[in-house]
Amino acid sequence: MLKKVVFIGAATLLILGGILRGDALAAPVDVNAAISNAQTAADTAFILISSALVLLMTPALAFFYGGFVRSRNVLNTLMMSFVVMAIVGVTWILWGYSLAFAPGNPFIGGLQWLGLNGVGTELTDYLKGSNPVDVVSYAPTIPHQAFMIFQAMFAIITPALISGAIAERISFTAYSLFVLLWSTFIYTPLAHMVWAKGGFLGLYGGLGALDFAGGTVVHISSGVSALVAAIVLGPRKTYPNRLSPPHNVPFILLGAGLLWFGWFGFNAGSALASGGLATIAFVTTNTSAAAAALTWLILEKVLRGKPTAVGAATGAVAGLVGITPAAGFVTPLAAILIGSITAFICFYAVSFKHKIQIDDALDTYPVHGVGGTVGAILTAIFATTTVNAAGKDGLLKGNWNELLVELAAIAVAYVVAGVGTFIILKIIDATVGLRVQEQAEVQGMDINEHGEEGYNEEFGDRISISSK
Repeated sequence: MLKKVVFIGAATLLILGGILRGDALAAPVDVNAAISNAQTAADTAFILISSALVLLMTPALAFFYGGFVRSRNVLNTLMMSFVVMAIVGVTWILWGYSLAFAPGNPFIGGLQWLGLNGVGTELTDYLKGSNPVDVVSYAPTIPHQAFMIFQAMFAIITPALISGAIAERISFTAYSLFVLLWSTFIYTPLAHMVWAKGGFLGLYGGLGALDFAGGTVVHISSGVSALVAAIVLGPRKTYPNRLSPPHNVPFILLGAGLLWFGWFGFNAGSALASGGLATIAFVTTNTSAAAAALTWLILEKVLRGKPTAVGAATGAVAGLVGITPAAGFVTPLAAILIGSITAFICFYAVSFKHKIQIDDALDTYPVHGVGGTVGAILTAIFATTTVNAAGKDGLLKGNWNELLVELAAIAVAYVVAGVGTFIILKIIDATVGLRVQEQAEVQGMDINEHGEEGYNEEFGDRISISSK
């Protein structure tokens, strides 16, 4: 209601301004058109800002991951996020967006939008009537390219998440090739199945799974792929006997804080318009992250004696992951439970990973895979149409079927991501190889893969000091 009042007020000012200039007598003003134009301008600005926030999450992830690794590998870890911005930033334009969102079949999009052919600044069919771009008609007030670039940022950060599991041992060439293949053959089909019109799993003509901002598409897919990649590559040479503590905890906190900040674009932007739904998603996102960070700190204090900065950062990220599929479907009170439950389960998932000694270096599967799975299940439990009439009621509202649908979507995401990642890695291993040489791994990834160092301490300073 407030939004309509603002738009009507803006339109009224335009009319009054025209009358004062004498223009209105010559050309009557279309009030409805003025309101529509104002709404389009507001929503477009909102989506472009949200897109920028989501892009920020990838360098934020770089700092978050970079703080965990040894100092001799920090640049390589940062670069594993930055290179995704370059690779997917190009491939999404050339073919990724078309495969993910163009009209096709229930499992993959068509090729008609290759190179953004036919993807311009036109609005969707809902507002213009005759426009054929009906695949994004659930975003009726933003230009098609605005929707495209917003989705591009999701496609960028998702494979970057996987890098945390394979840090400190995969060659940069192999990783870059992996990003190219994974984003094409794993991410785009999942995005199409969940978010595109007519997709197999989604709300828009599909099975009806609820995924507001990427629980299955982003977090489950990257988490499962990370687990498979960690197993296929094998552990680091120092694992598990000679592991180093995080080399830069302030980096971790900086990265987590920027991720929290960017996540508002990630979740609130997924409303695809400014207004009430975006506000709900914003509030539930912050609430879940806060509850999860608090829960993680309490668990550390009770079980280990001291709450840690790393724990606070990890807990916050777990809460952000958990709320992602639910952000626009649940109440703030439900968000507290989602954040706390997700943090609790992820906390023990991290401990369990260490017990079974799978070298997922930076806990990508325990946080993103497990957190995304828990979040998807809790979405099916807490969702309510009183928050979002376009969604569905969950288990607490008596809809048992939604839980079954969500479990089916989770299973599909696990199979597509797990099997697809295994095949891609085996192909890369048989062609260019996956791992760096043992000597390079021990010496450090930065100097061997990039010819430079993060702190100039491994070779430069020590040599200069010893020569004096």
